Amino acid sequence: MLPSSRSSPPPPPPPWDGVPWAEATSSAALRHYQYLPKKGKPQGRESTVLAAFLLSTPQEPRSPTVLSLATGTKCLGAARLSHHGGLVHDAHAEVVARRALLRLVYTEISRNSSPDWLVTSGTGEKWRLRDGHHLHLYITQLPCGVMPVPPSPSELLREKLDSANGCSDFGFVQRKPGRGDTTLSMSCFDKITRWSVVGIQGALLSHILEPLYLSTVTIGQSPNGALEGFSIGNNIKKVLDARLSSLSSKVPLPFKLNNQLFFEAPIPPKEFQQTSGDVPPLTCGYSICWNKSGLHEVVLGTTGRKQGTSSKAACLPSTESLLCKRRLLEAFVSLEHSSVKKFQHKDLTYRGIKDMAHEYQQTLGLLRKSRFFGRWTAKPASLDSFTVSR
Repeated sequence: MLPSSRSSPPPPPPPWDGVPWAEATSSAALRHYQYLPKKGKPQGRESTVLAAFLLSTPQEPRSPTVLSLATGTKCLGAARLSHHGGLVHDAHAEVVARRALLRLVYTEISRNSSPDWLVTSGTGEKWRLRDGHHLHLYITQLPCGVMPVPPSPSELLREKLDSANGCSDFGFVQRKPGRGDTTLSMSCFDKITRWSVVGIQGALLSHILEPLYLSTVTIGQSPNGALEGFSIGNNIKKVLDARLSSLSSKVPLPFKLNNQLFFEAPIPPKEFQQTSGDVPPLTCGYSICWNKSGLHEVVLGTTGRKQGTSSKAACLPSTESLLCKRRLLEAFVSLEHSSVKKFQHKDLTYRGIKDMAHEYQQTLGLLRKSRFFGRWTAKPASLDSFTVSR
């Protein structure tokens, strides 16, 4: 039987105080990265992006612990997406680190003992973050999508047509760039904005987990210096607040418009710095995936499968990352939870189970109808039409 939580007094004010907190967060993430083997790390003049989710506790409010960590800068083009759920479509560091965190949640709540950072709600039906515990995100550089990118000619034409029809939300959501084949993955900043409304747990875990929100986001400084008048702590928060302003009175409980704090960390090590000048940038194609429960994989971001997969073995289940949709669905349906058991005897698809998280989908629908998210690119429903054996 799941342990239930006890009522407790309101938590004290957050202890995060600018520079000291940013240094503590970045140091914890970078130190943990250094402990990992060389496999999948940048070589030569290659660079990558590092992202980590961290936890602070009432006992150690200023010394966060790394829960999950990832590197990566690649994602698959539209023509290479999997209809069977076996590929990691988006291997950007922030996205993979989040999936590694979700994998940690599945592992933690499937054990007989209670997790030290999660507890069941008062009704005993859903897990939630323990009182006084806070989740944090560290990224070595600005997430893609923060800065506007020059529009293509077709997008410029669409902007003119939309402006004539009274729509002026052009450019507020962006697809990730790709070489050749166009991607359908939205930018990391757009996804962080989405997490600020529906939480980082996603639709599947919303069946058994209350929304998980970030308390702080810490971003490494650029070695080239910030643009004139730009501040991570202030400007990003202003953009986020503007994006979500139209939702303030519409979001249903247990969801909310999360008010995370943004901090600027010191310049990260050289392997996390993009080269500038006359030398073209060279980014590492691998994505390291790690979490506290023992997950440690290296995924090739241009194929969505584990490092070392040969062309002959490209369709074997053994080459699938534990972070692909299929493996995460398997982890979900294997849980011994009353809210999950009802899915174990039905022939439901991955999309079908996600759609049955009604409160989550209602809130996500409000976000997608808002002014700044009207052009969020939805992937074809056929990509999520797969099932797994129970």
